[in-house]
Amino acid sequence: MRFATLRILKRLGLDAVEAEDGIQALELFRSEKPDLVLIDVQMPGMDGLEVVRRIRQQSTEHWVPVIFLTSMEDDADFTRGIEAGGDDYLTKPVSPVVLEAKIRAMRRLDDMRRELMAVTLELREANERLARLSTQDGLTGLANRRRFDLELMRELGRARREHRPIALVMADVDYFKAFNDAYGHPAGDECLRKIAAALRTACRRPVDVAARYGGEEFALILPDTTEDAARHCAAEARRAVAALGIAHRGSEVADIVTVSFGVTGCVPDDHVVADTLVDQADRALYAAKRAGRNLAIAYSDLPLPGLPPPGGEPAAPGAILH
Repeated sequence: MRFATLRILKRLGLDAVEAEDGIQALELFRSEKPDLVLIDVQMPGMDGLEVVRRIRQQSTEHWVPVIFLTSMEDDADFTRGIEAGGDDYLTKPVSPVVLEAKIRAMRRLDDMRRELMAVTLELREANERLARLSTQDGLTGLANRRRFDLELMRELGRARREHRPIALVMADVDYFKAFNDAYGHPAGDECLRKIAAALRTACRRPVDVAARYGGEEFALILPDTTEDAARHCAAEARRAVAALGIAHRGSEVADIVTVSFGVTGCVPDDHVVADTLVDQADRALYAAKRAGRNLAIAYSDLPLPGLPPPGGEPAAPGAILH
């Protein structure tokens, strides 16, 4: 029977390998990776149903059409073959005309499956691109405001559940309007891109998130980070921006572009929400601006000596945290 089937396949212009039993069939399937399997139901040692079950287990991501050859014509036999993973069956002796028709049909099905998989892959890639674009700032490549809000809520919730610290750093480019006025908006966009790249270097871990909060404002979400550690991170980011050496003749702080930072951090309880951290980091950033800019100031340091708190009276003069 095997010899006769091979002759038919050869006349159809197909290359085939043959196995004498189920064990050899599995070995050949793994080594040859065929496009079609013709298999008898009744074989010594391991029957065809078990062989096909194992083939399906081995090739879960790659569908190979299977046609059973059988001398049995009971509907129950056909049902068992389909349940085992077969796609069609032929009764022996095999008719060359019917076998050719079955093979052509299986090829069409395989071609359609491949086309469908290609379209599915293209759709998945397109959806992934759209997902990235929906959470990515178009100018800087950092996380956008939408992703910032989502990540902050997610990381804050995790920190609350695990009783772990979380820190937030808000950053603002000093005298950026003056920079745009002096050099033009295209230069301003390039300046923001370079600053974004410098801030990204401060996010050393995969869980850290650098985001463009809006305009010339940026933010760093630092999970599992204390306020003191976040202060050092902000200082490192400030130095990285200064190292860019972007000329800024409109700045009242330096002759290069600088950034001010506000830092906050805590082990959150049920009363701490995302807006709490944003408000605290904003207050610290506001203090850094009032203290002279190009500074990193932490919320726990407020109010600073010599500076009035927002809406408050001046405090006694003293040192300013740099």
